[in-house]
Amino acid sequence: MGLCAAALLWGPPGLLLALTLHPGLALRPHRDYCVLGAGPAGLQMAYFLQQAGRDYVVFEHSAGPGSFFTRFPRHRKLISINKRHTGKVNAEFNLRHDWNSLLSHDRRLLFRHYSRAYFPDASDMVRYLGDFAHRLGLHVLYNTTIAHVTLDKDGQAWNGHYFVLTDEKGQTYQCSVLLVATGLSVPNQVDFPGSEYVEGYASVSINPKDFEGQNVLILGRGNSAFETAENILGVTNFIHMLSRSRVRLSWATHYVGDLRAINNGILDTYQLKSLDGLLESNLEDLAIVKDPEGKFHITLKFLVEEANQSAEAVALPQDDNDNFALRVAYDRVISCLGWNFNFSIFNSSLRLSSGSALSKKYPLIRPSYESKGTRGLFVLGTASHSVDYRRSAGGFIHGFRYTVRAVHRLLEHRHHSVAWPSTERPVTQLTNAIIRRVNEASGLYQMFGVLADVVLLKENATRFEYLEEFPMQMLAQLETLTGREAKHGLFVINLEYGRNYSGPDKDVFFYDRSVGHMEDAWQSNFLHPVIYFYRHLPTEQEMRFRPADWPLPRPAAIHHIVEDFLTDWTAPVAHILPLRRFLENCLDTDLRSFYAESCFLFVLTHQKLPPFCQQGYLRMQGLVGTEHLRRHGVESGLLRDYATTAQRPGHQVPEGHPLAPGPTVQPLDNTKNEL
Repeated sequence: MGLCAAALLWGPPGLLLALTLHPGLALRPHRDYCVLGAGPAGLQMAYFLQQAGRDYVVFEHSAGPGSFFTRFPRHRKLISINKRHTGKVNAEFNLRHDWNSLLSHDRRLLFRHYSRAYFPDASDMVRYLGDFAHRLGLHVLYNTTIAHVTLDKDGQAWNGHYFVLTDEKGQTYQCSVLLVATGLSVPNQVDFPGSEYVEGYASVSINPKDFEGQNVLILGRGNSAFETAENILGVTNFIHMLSRSRVRLSWATHYVGDLRAINNGILDTYQLKSLDGLLESNLEDLAIVKDPEGKFHITLKFLVEEANQSAEAVALPQDDNDNFALRVAYDRVISCLGWNFNFSIFNSSLRLSSGSALSKKYPLIRPSYESKGTRGLFVLGTASHSVDYRRSAGGFIHGFRYTVRAVHRLLEHRHHSVAWPSTERPVTQLTNAIIRRVNEASGLYQMFGVLADVVLLKENATRFEYLEEFPMQMLAQLETLTGREAKHGLFVINLEYGRNYSGPDKDVFFYDRSVGHMEDAWQSNFLHPVIYFYRHLPTEQEMRFRPADWPLPRPAAIHHIVEDFLTDWTAPVAHILPLRRFLENCLDTDLRSFYAESCFLFVLTHQKLPPFCQQGYLRMQGLVGTEHLRRHGVESGLLRDYATTAQRPGHQVPEGHPLAPGPTVQPLDNTKNEL
């Protein structure tokens, strides 16, 4: 660098020397937003930041995006479905059944173009994420491993501090907002005597030939454990599976992270009297002893601690109980206990975790996905699953693509004064707006019980604002977080299962499990829309002390749209009519659509007109003169017989008058709502 260039960069002479002597004063590259991790969640946030024209960078430790999928799942088959055909052309609806695509404006970046398989190969996901980052021109620093994150307090910063990130080479970066999308990467391990003999899921062989004729014990009860068992089921002597918890089947719990049918072959062999089997026990109470022949024996931890001698001297449970379930020797013991969040790179000043039972697996965050300990630190993607763990799909692509968008909308308002996107419409369109969303929206469908649509009523309830996919547990802070006002009442639209429909020990296929009549809608078991009406925004206290198992405080009124086998809530009598009547009762108005002739009669006979007529007929939209209207008015004595007057020489009815000559009556819209 030339002398002039150096002077421009460093300023007055001597400053470069001062910075060299005081590394803490060195200039750091600054960004408004730093994203850790170029997996699906990191790239999804990068897309929204780029579309908004924000200053951001993504840090990725590997040479390309989606590095997790280059190794996992080990047997390469994803359990996220790739349903390419639904019989629908609506793109939003089709995303309900596409669990792999990220959100973007580029229709080429749909996962259906990358694999034809219903359960795709993991390498297809790596290829897809690479194209997503490249085609959209996302700003990613590859081969950059962030080793340490701390705070630098500054009253001028957006959040009262900056985040300082240091990579493995000692380079530091500074950002105003930190978005952590690193996923879960640390294998969960249980420490017990003999745990050194256990092979991990991340390193165990995936070649079935290596397990031929062997006795295998698998520790764990999740999809990785069953995936491993499925791979070697046909070549082993037998497989035993051991875990503290019971088997949770996803079709029984409605939680996609529980055991999926594609991996549960060993349940058949166990229940149909083959040699395989499942057991429940606390792993921390057990121990593994290796005999001289290299075989592994399961014993109890206290027996090993009491012996305090060589392995040959350790007593085995079968010495006292010849019916001990795990008395057989094993050739291999494999640990498939899942993953935890990597807390090690975050300085304690960030207070990223607290003492909850979930704190070992996930960082604890607010329903807004912001850290409870540090303002401006948000957790995205799989690592954000503590918000809806075992309740919704926030730990998976088809769920967190929507929670990431919600976080971006919160940031846009907080730091750039961009209000939460909304559409404002006449109240006569409210029924149709709700019906369209519950039938099409993917975010509502996938993040049921977490993201909800909110309808904000305007003064006199003649118009409404529609906000999509707001974190419903933050409802009390809606005005602060969105920049929208909720002064005149609101509706919250959520999708819910029945209160007692799911659970690991419940028969979800019981007879008469569904209801079909609209009067029984409140007893619906399967996923169905629920609409809450509030006259005022719930308070923080009301949110905190809401009834048990209720996602929201008790409303002024509540409406269940009856469950539908086709998840198609468009039946005029069963779905639309009850919803419209519910809305009318809450608003004390008539939401029906009318022909202009009916509006004319309302004007003559009613003091209060339906909103449809106020917004149409009274603005001179849709009504023209007809002989039928003229005759009706004359015969009822409400009108003079202007037809006779108009026939007098020189007299003409003014153009636009209700009785002026014209074609037949036209409706105010293209359809008449007979309901």
